[in-house]
Amino acid sequence: MTDFSAAPASAEATPSNAKRRHPMLWVPSLYVAMGTPMITVSVVAAIMYKNLGLSNTDITLYTSSMYLPWVIKPLWSPVVEMFRTKRFFVLCMEFLMMVTLGCVALSLSLPNYLGPTLAFFWITGFASATQDIAADGVYISSMSETEQAQYVGVQGIAWNIGRIIASGLLVTFTGWLHNGLGFDWAKSWMVVMGLLAALMGLSGVWHINVLPTGGKAQDAPSGVGDGVKTFGDAFASFFKKKHIVMMLLVVFFYRFGEGLIEKVGPLFMLDKREVGGLGLDNQALGNINGTFGTIGFIVGALLGGLFCARLGLKRSFVLLALALNVPHLTYFYLSHARPEDLWLITAVVTIEKFGYGFGSVGHMLYMMQQLAPGPYKTAHYAFATGIMGLSMMFTGMISGPIQEAVGHTHFFTIVLFASIPPVLFAFLAPFGVATEEAKGGGLPAGH
Repeated sequence: MTDFSAAPASAEATPSNAKRRHPMLWVPSLYVAMGTPMITVSVVAAIMYKNLGLSNTDITLYTSSMYLPWVIKPLWSPVVEMFRTKRFFVLCMEFLMMVTLGCVALSLSLPNYLGPTLAFFWITGFASATQDIAADGVYISSMSETEQAQYVGVQGIAWNIGRIIASGLLVTFTGWLHNGLGFDWAKSWMVVMGLLAALMGLSGVWHINVLPTGGKAQDAPSGVGDGVKTFGDAFASFFKKKHIVMMLLVVFFYRFGEGLIEKVGPLFMLDKREVGGLGLDNQALGNINGTFGTIGFIVGALLGGLFCARLGLKRSFVLLALALNVPHLTYFYLSHARPEDLWLITAVVTIEKFGYGFGSVGHMLYMMQQLAPGPYKTAHYAFATGIMGLSMMFTGMISGPIQEAVGHTHFFTIVLFASIPPVLFAFLAPFGVATEEAKGGGLPAGH
């Protein structure tokens, strides 16, 4: 997913621990612990509220607004650099999310569950965004650039394993609890939120023993005043970049059609056939969207990376944008044909997720290579991912009202039209940073 949760720390920092655990003991667990809560807040919460009877409009409005922490996280990222170690923040946020997800589980037993669950999901979102900042800081500060490149694939796969756990295995498990054991939806989701809380607690306990501290970045602010000045300089220099307006339009619109699908796609598959949906249950949705779909995304991202490495970003950018947006035809087909064959539906959705993975490589690399380079790589990359998050928040919030106003069939027709501007802006995208300069950032791949 993602996919905008990473806000890398300074690439110039040197490894912080003289004695440290092997990266395979903490890199996979760290990024599973990053991916799981973000997908829980941004995707799984929508499925939970659908099961509990909320309208598509309310679901998309409430859950899309939860992207806000990832949009504005650059505002407090200096705090992670100034106070204590990055490991301290990772541990605190993991234990905090254990508490907040546990509170979500307990709140589901209340008659008026909506307000408390939304509040605890919001806290989880801010904790998860803060964990992202600190965890990427540990990753970069604790390893050489060679090691960073060596384990970046492990990093991405582990993050997507978190996606499989949250939106695949556990969503399927709620279906089994509901259909197989006869639990009502509230009790089914109480169990799953409790399991997610336990996972975050176990992650915290594990990382107490194996996680490096993360060295202080060389460009870290030395105090609050210095932090404010540094942030102001970074902000001003970002908007002084050549062609910045067009570059931001490229970033904002690249996933515009995908942003409309992200929330409504799962709701479409769960909606009853009488209202234009596919009438699937949670078990089928978990297998399709969370498991097979995520595998398709991972394979697509790996192949997209190889494709881009061979051709270069500038030559491949439009093709990558097409790879992401053309597969939106799959949902157009599903909304018209509404097949009942589960394997056909699975295959069609997996194709869309493959295209999303393949094409999303272009989005992340454009931000890393064209918007991030300069004296404030960390901040500028974070600003760029914030614009990406703003796009996903906006499209998610409007997707539900549009779908309920026009129905699923017309909604996915609108998605096709919304998928044209991304390709257009990719064609017009400026490439002002030379390849050699762009390669100097040492930034990790996006998730």
